[in-house]
Amino acid sequence: MTARILLLLALVTLGTGFFFYGQLISRWFGVDDSRKTPAHRFRDGLDFMPTSTPVLFGHHFASIAGAGPIVGPILAASYGWLGVFLWLVLGAVFAGGVHDMGAIMASLRHDGRSIGEILRQYLGGGTQKLFLLFATATLILIVAAFDVIVAKTFVASPPVATASIGFLLLAVVFGILYYRAGFPLPLLTLLGILGLAASIWIGFKVPLRLPETTWRILLFGYIFLAAVFPIWLLLQPRDYLNAFLLYGLLLGAFLGLLLRDPEIKLPAFTGFTNELGPLFPLLFVITSCGAISGFHSLVGSGTTARQVAHESQARYVGYGAMLLEGVLGVISLCAVVGLSLADYQGLLKTHGPIATFATGVAGFFSALGIPLDKGKAFAALAVSAFALTSLDTATRVSRFMLEELFSRQGEHVSTPRSRILFTLVVVGLSAALAFSGAWQKIWPLMGTANQLLAALALLALTVWLASSRRFALFVKLPALFMLAVTLTALVLLVRRNILSGHWLLAALGAGLLALTLLLLRVAFRRINGFF
Repeated sequence: MTARILLLLALVTLGTGFFFYGQLISRWFGVDDSRKTPAHRFRDGLDFMPTSTPVLFGHHFASIAGAGPIVGPILAASYGWLGVFLWLVLGAVFAGGVHDMGAIMASLRHDGRSIGEILRQYLGGGTQKLFLLFATATLILIVAAFDVIVAKTFVASPPVATASIGFLLLAVVFGILYYRAGFPLPLLTLLGILGLAASIWIGFKVPLRLPETTWRILLFGYIFLAAVFPIWLLLQPRDYLNAFLLYGLLLGAFLGLLLRDPEIKLPAFTGFTNELGPLFPLLFVITSCGAISGFHSLVGSGTTARQVAHESQARYVGYGAMLLEGVLGVISLCAVVGLSLADYQGLLKTHGPIATFATGVAGFFSALGIPLDKGKAFAALAVSAFALTSLDTATRVSRFMLEELFSRQGEHVSTPRSRILFTLVVVGLSAALAFSGAWQKIWPLMGTANQLLAALALLALTVWLASSRRFALFVKLPALFMLAVTLTALVLLVRRNILSGHWLLAALGAGLLALTLLLLRVAFRRINGFF
C-alpha cells in the first residue's frame, strides 16, 4: 500500500462528507438565507462586516489552521498510521465539521456572540462566566506560546521574518484598495499573490536579523494593533492572502505526493499503549486539530460569525475549512508513513515534529523539481504563517470574550475604551507568561484543554438544539464521545502529575475536570432527557 492511496481515500471521503453530510447538517441547523445575519444588523466596519465567501473562507481557514494539524498527526503516528488516518477523516466529517459549522450557526442565531452566550441562555449565567474565563485563559496561553514560537522561528530563519513583515504591509494595502478604492477581488487577488511571491524573494535577499526578545516585543505590539484595528484593514486581508500560502503548500504537497507515491513502511498499529500513554484517549487528544479543535469554535463564534453575509456561508466556511484542515492532517501523516518505525522515532527525537514535517513535504516538492532546501524553507514559512494568523486571531477573540464577560445581559457594546483596555489585558497577561517562561509549565495541559473546549462547545450546541425541540443526535453523539475522551484524559493527567510531583498541572487538571462535571450536572438538571 502507498501514501497515494491514503490521500485519495481521504479526498473521496471528505468530499463526499462535504457534498452529502454537509447538506444534511445544513438542514438540521435550519440554515436560512432570508435571515438577516449579525454582520448586517450590527454592521460597524470594525468587527461586524458582511464579507464575501472567498475572503471569509481565507480568513477563517488561515486562523484555524495553526501548527496543530501538522504536529498532532505526526506525534500520534507513534500508535501506527491507521488509527490516526481514520480519526482525521471520520473525525473531521462527523465531529470537527459539525462542531465548527455549529459554532458559527449558534453565534449567528445569538447576535454574533460566543458559545458562552448559548450556555448563559440555556444553562445560566454562572456557566457562561466559567466557560468564558476558561476559554480566555486558554487563548492567553496560546498567545504566549505562539509569540515565543514565532519569535524563535524568525531568529532561526531571518528570511521568514522579512517575508512576514512584507505580508503585513501587503495586507494593509489590499484592505484599502478592496474596501475603500473598490478594486475587484480577482485582480487584487492576483496582485496579492504576486506580492506574496515578491515578499518571499525579498526575504531571501534581505534577511532581517533581530534578537529573540526584540521579536517578542514587536509581535506583542503587532497583535495589539491587529486586535483593535478595523478587521478589514489588517486581520482579514492578511489572513485571506496568507491562506494562499497554505493553499500552495497543500497543492504542492498533494501533487508531489501523487508523483512520488512513497510506499507505507510505518506500521498500521503499534499497540494499545506506548511511552505517551494509552491509545484511548491520547490518540484523539494528540491528533487534535486535524479532526476537531475547540479553538475553532472560539474563532467561528468570534471573528467569523461577525462577518457572515448569509447563513449558507456557514457550510462552506465552517464545515469546508474543517475538512480542508483534515486534508492537511492527512498530508502531515503521509510525510512520515514512508519511514520505518525506527527511522520515524529517530527523526522525531532529533528534529521534532515541525522539522520532520518540513523534511517530508520538501521530499514531495522535490518530485516537482523544487530543490530540497527551497522546499523546506517554504514549508517553514507556511508553518510560521499558520502560527502568526492564530496568534492575532486569538488575541482579537480574547478581547471579544472579555467584552462579553463584562457586558450587561443582552448588551452588544464595543467601545474604543473597551477595545483598548481588554486588548491590553490580554497582551499584558500573555507577555507576562511568555517572558516569565511560566507558559512552558502549563503547556503540557494544552492538548487536553483544547479538546475540552470542543467537548463543551458540542455540549452547548446540543443544549441549544434540544431546548428548541430540534433534531440534535448529530451533535449529541460527537459531544458524548469528546466528553468521554476529555474526562478520561483529565483523570489520567491528574494521576500522572500527582505521581510525578507536578502539583501545578495536577491542580489545573483537577480544576478542568471539576468544571466539566459541573457543566454536565447543570445540563442534566436543565434539559430533561438530554442524554
